[in-house]
Amino acid sequence: MLQQTQVQTVIPYFERFCAAFPTLSALAAADEQQVLQLWEGLGYYRRGRQLHAAARVLVETNGGAIPRSRPALEKLPGIGRYTAAAILSLAFDVREAILEANTIRLFARLAALPLETTTAQAQKQLWAISEGVLPRKEVGLFNQALMELGSLICTPQSPQCSACPVADLCLANRKSVQHKIPVVKRRPPVEKIREAAVVICRRKKILLRQCGPKERWSGLWDFPRMQIHPSRKWPAEEQIGEAVRDLTGYSVCLGARFKRMTHAVTRYQITLDCYEAKLASTRRKSGSQKSLRWVSLEELKDMPLSVTGRRIAQQMVEDSRADT
Repeated sequence: MLQQTQVQTVIPYFERFCAAFPTLSALAAADEQQVLQLWEGLGYYRRGRQLHAAARVLVETNGGAIPRSRPALEKLPGIGRYTAAAILSLAFDVREAILEANTIRLFARLAALPLETTTAQAQKQLWAISEGVLPRKEVGLFNQALMELGSLICTPQSPQCSACPVADLCLANRKSVQHKIPVVKRRPPVEKIREAAVVICRRKKILLRQCGPKERWSGLWDFPRMQIHPSRKWPAEEQIGEAVRDLTGYSVCLGARFKRMTHAVTRYQITLDCYEAKLASTRRKSGSQKSLRWVSLEELKDMPLSVTGRRIAQQMVEDSRADT
């Protein structure tokens, strides 16, 4: 959960997750939809699916025990060198070095590394530094201290060098270049795109579709959603209608837009327009997607949705209350 996510954000999710799945066996036995629902709002949902898959592999092949070697751990879904080393050092005090955002920044400054940290050459040097400073005992405690030092003292902006216990060893501090290190990779320009989400109603139920393996929110449920291309000659309403038919097999009569929201996904800034719609026909196009479900407003709360999908669902609940 802490991968690419701040501690304060993770804590309530971690507590709920552990309460629902107190053991590895309980997690392995769970339905993926339950796992995704508890992960809802954290983002990077692939982490939740891979954690679930790893638990199942361990229960089925290793008696539910966590391996104590890095090669064995790295065979599990979603576990690479850093995660494997973190598990081993923090849980079992195995002498393994770790590199994550905070320690990368710390080591880059200690060595005054003039390279962008994601390059192969920089990674080789950083791993060598992290391995070279490991103590013989209490490795987990030491690794946690390094992460805390990077998080609280050696911060990305305005590092507190006067309070740093290793300031005298820091080449960046000695050269007064700590504000220039680590060298940051230039981010790609933000791309603005338009999308639409369509709430299709029939007999007080709403149509949801499950996102496929290669889609943005694989495994989650969502309202039919599509990108709108302003450069195309035909109107947005026609683009939406065709996309709905492709995604669900249904033809719809598009209604009014009831909500607009903006959000960011990686380097994309998305403007999302939300529309109401009704079926033009109950007949579905043959060969159309099977992962569809008609649900009531009450059932919506139990479906794992994306953040924007949940906001749409909440708007619908509020509108329904206002109508009664």
